[in-house]
Amino acid sequence: MAGLVAAARLRELGRDVVVREKGTRLGGSMLLSSCVVWRHREWEDLRRECPGGDERLQRVVWERLDEAIAWLESRGAPVVWHETGNPRTVGKRFEPRGVVEALSGDVELQADGCTDDATILCTGGFAASSGFVTRYVKPAASLRLRGNPWSEGDGLSFALDRGASLTPGMDEFYGRNMPDALWDETQLVGLSQLYARFARIFDEDGVEFFDAADVTWSETNVAQATAHRPGARAYYVLDEEALTQRVRDHTVAEMVEAAPAEARVALERLPFDPPPGAVAAVRVIASITHTIGGLQIDERARVVGAEGLWAAGVDAGGIATGGYASGLAQALVQGLVAAEDVAA
Repeated sequence: MAGLVAAARLRELGRDVVVREKGTRLGGSMLLSSCVVWRHREWEDLRRECPGGDERLQRVVWERLDEAIAWLESRGAPVVWHETGNPRTVGKRFEPRGVVEALSGDVELQADGCTDDATILCTGGFAASSGFVTRYVKPAASLRLRGNPWSEGDGLSFALDRGASLTPGMDEFYGRNMPDALWDETQLVGLSQLYARFARIFDEDGVEFFDAADVTWSETNVAQATAHRPGARAYYVLDEEALTQRVRDHTVAEMVEAAPAEARVALERLPFDPPPGAVAAVRVIASITHTIGGLQIDERARVVGAEGLWAAGVDAGGIATGGYASGLAQALVQGLVAAEDVAA
């Protein structure tokens, strides 16, 4: 998304631009998402939930997102919902294919390399690189990829070779605990197991490693914790009351029923004794959508230590360190910021 936004804005500003896309389609992980572009309603909530983030960069995204969403609408991107469905946040949900159509221009598919001209890195982080994930995130086992397969850290490598600096939070990622079963990219949203706050959470050794009371509203922290348990797996064990709870439009019971059968574990087949009152269990595996740490940039999206490079989207770190914020909001705002600075 960041690359398409930057290119569209540069064209508006009368600049020649070439988009080089490594994959076989446009849209990156945005195309596979629910495409809700949001910010925290209150500035203090963003700071509280992402305390390790660079306040200067957070402020740019938080202050510019509303006008950036209006710009995206002005380009013809279709809005599905005019709200997020979460009282903590404000934003809109877009139709992802419509966003691609509204922003795309000339794109070179499967093109490599950069020129000596100004370059904006928008490769989507390094979630699809087992090497980089092993080096920085250090999970207990390979994480399942919950995003597009081409975000392999090319932007990171390119910038580091030219002297770029990294942010804190390189071991952090945004992801979900997904059913430990076969699923494909069309199911990334629908099969997310977003009810950890109502479950008791055990690892393969029967260790209850995460208190449901500590699960954040986004559940990013429990996915990160699961990544460091044996096999990067966990069991969500539920009682009758838990099954009646609601997560937006669905009950927990409905979400459990929608999980593939091989992930729903009979209590007698658990590798540990179930707690009293348990009636259902689902085995989940940590998955990674995008990284949170990345290249250090300034408020104009310039890569620190690498002259002539800008970074936008999750190639850049420093926004959500210590928590979770909208990666699509970051991509949208930083794409605009980078384009405007390059044009200037």
